[in-house]
Parts: sequence; structure tokens; C-alpha cells
Amino acid sequence: MSSRRGGSKKNNRDKAFFDYSMLFIVIFLLCFGLVTLYSVSSYEAMLDFGEPGYYFRKQAQATLFGIIMMFVVMFLDYHIWQKLAIPAYGVSVALILLVLTPLGYEVNGARRWLNVGISLQPAEVAKVGMIIFFAAYVCKMGKNIQTLKGVIRTLLLGVPISVLVLTITDNLSTAIIIFGIIFMMVFVATPNYKEYFLLGAGGIGVASVFVLLVKKGVLTSEQSYRFGRIEAWLNPEAYAGTTGFQTLQALYAIGSGEIFGKGLGQSMQKLGFVPEAQNDMVFSIICEELGLFGAGAVLLMFLLLIWRFLVVANNAVDMYGALLVVGVMAHISLQVILNVAVVTNMIPNTGITLPFISYGGSAVVFLLIEIGLVFSVARRIRLRNSGD
Repeated sequence: MSSRRGGSKKNNRDKAFFDYSMLFIVIFLLCFGLVTLYSVSSYEAMLDFGEPGYYFRKQAQATLFGIIMMFVVMFLDYHIWQKLAIPAYGVSVALILLVLTPLGYEVNGARRWLNVGISLQPAEVAKVGMIIFFAAYVCKMGKNIQTLKGVIRTLLLGVPISVLVLTITDNLSTAIIIFGIIFMMVFVATPNYKEYFLLGAGGIGVASVFVLLVKKGVLTSEQSYRFGRIEAWLNPEAYAGTTGFQTLQALYAIGSGEIFGKGLGQSMQKLGFVPEAQNDMVFSIICEELGLFGAGAVLLMFLLLIWRFLVVANNAVDMYGALLVVGVMAHISLQVILNVAVVTNMIPNTGITLPFISYGGSAVVFLLIEIGLVFSVARRIRLRNSGD
């Protein structure tokens, strides 16, 4: 009898949770991204480097390293990062400041990278750093985060890092994403939503005023190239030879793909028509080669990934773990939404890459580190065994 009771207790022990669905989605997106990258970049790579697989090889190496880092982070207790929250903020700031030193270098006219033996984009480190820091900070705030003063205080802590990214690396899109991640984490942690709707309405109002001033000619490209991007967004045909060229070529690619596309590798727009097609405009080539059906399938995979994040966040064993997952979810969802919006000319061109698919070694490595954080949180979830 005692033996049977002992066996029953053993069988009724709670089981550890592992999200195989999320792992499959991530692997699918990585593999699809590599195949797409080779298709999109082989022509340009052959012209520039004499090797059609140049971008593919570098991305594959970064992806392999990122997968290793993902598994390392996955098997670490995520509470370790809670103790390193302040250093994470400090390292993020320090790396961005290093762009001003001789270690920083330019690519395509933008000084956003560091040469530290490997090419490193500090803004990607900052995204992970801010997720770790603000998850810990919100937990430390406790009930104070539910007050308006607490919300404003927390959001103001995110301003310096966003301003540094904007002013030093001249990267508006990343600055918006970093602040958006912080905003979403604070939003989820507080029960009162009225203030957020007011802040959102205020932000939309300010942006609308800027667009109206550009449309009326009060603000022009002579004052700022960003105003020029708004001009091109409002009327891309009028700037077909300059700032509107990339957007128009991307729209041509989307339109020519129709429902089922021309077939993988059959894009015409990637043959020098869409500048830097392997980066922020890769979604337009997906539309051209795989059509609306293929593009929809890719977006569906991102939606499924966000759904798995929600499942993990809702079942996390503590607030810190839930906020880590929310930060990762905010990062990926914001980046996908903004990238697709730029490619389809729903918003002005801001140079945002598509997660897991666009070319970028630093981006894919730190994305996979973030996925490792989510898996680390998921592994602490226990599935109850009902038993007999």
C-alpha cells in the first residue's frame, strides 16, 4: 500500500512546461528568413562582393550564434537578470556613447555601429537592456506604479536612452521602438488605462500637426530630411527620383506579386530597383515572389508567436517573468507592425527591419537572446498532473 501511495505522489508531481509550438515558430521564421535573404540578396551580393551567398553566409553565422545564446539564456534562471537590471541600463548607455569614439563607424552614411572585434549595433543591446531594467523597476515600484506619478516617473526613465539613440545614432525608428517597449510594459502593469489613452491621443495629435505643417509647406525638407520623408509619404510620385523612389519601387513589387506571387527567386524588383532590399524592404520582395498568400502566411506566423508570448506571460509564476515576456512581445510586435506599415506606405519611411527575416547580425542575435528569456520564463511554469 505504501509503495502504491509513493508511486501515486511521483506520478502526480507537476510537470515542467516547454513551449514546443513557440520553438517551431521561431525555427520556421529563422529558416524562412535565411531562404528569403538568399533569394533577395544574391544579385546585390554578386555585384558588390563577387559572391551570391555573401549576405546569406554572414546571416547564417549570426543565426547559429544566436541559437546557441538562446539556449544558454533559456537554461539560466531569469531572476539572475533582475539583479543585473541597473548594470543592463548602464551598459546600454555606455555602448551607445561609444559610437562617438573611434570604435564607432558608418554604414551607408549612418554612424550606428561599433567595431569591437565583431560588428555590433548598440541599439539592439539597448532593447534587451531596457526590457531587463524596466521589468525589474516596475516590480520594485510595486503598487506605486498604479499611480499617475509612478507612471510618469517610470516613463521619464525611458526618455534618456531613447534620446541618446535618436541624437547619437540618428535612429528615430529604434528610439520609438525602445520607448514603445517601455510604454507597453508600464501599460500592462497598471490597471488604469484612461491616462494611456490620453497620452496616445496626444501623441497622435502632435504627429498630425507635424504632417499638416509639412503638407502646408511650413516645414520642408530643407529644414530636416525627416520632413522630406513625410513629403514623400504624402506624395511619393512627386519625389519618384529621390526620397520617394524606394517606397514606389516597393509598392510596384507588392502590386506585381498579386495573389500567389511570381515564384521564389523570380522577383524583378530585387535586381537593383529596390535599394537595400535585404534590409527594411524585404517584405515587399516576399509579396512579389510569394504574393498576398505568402505574405499573409508570414504575418500569421508572427501572430501565432505573439499568441504564444501571451500564453507564457499569463501563466508566468511572477510579475518579473511576465513583464520580461511582455517586453519581448512589445518589441517584436511593434517592429513587425511598423515595418509592414512602412513598406505599404501607411506611415513615412523610417528604416525598420522585419524581425528574423531582414539582414542584420546584431538584430538576429539579440532577438534570439530575447526569445531565450521567454523560454526561461516558460520553463518555470508547472503543469498540474490531475492523476488519480
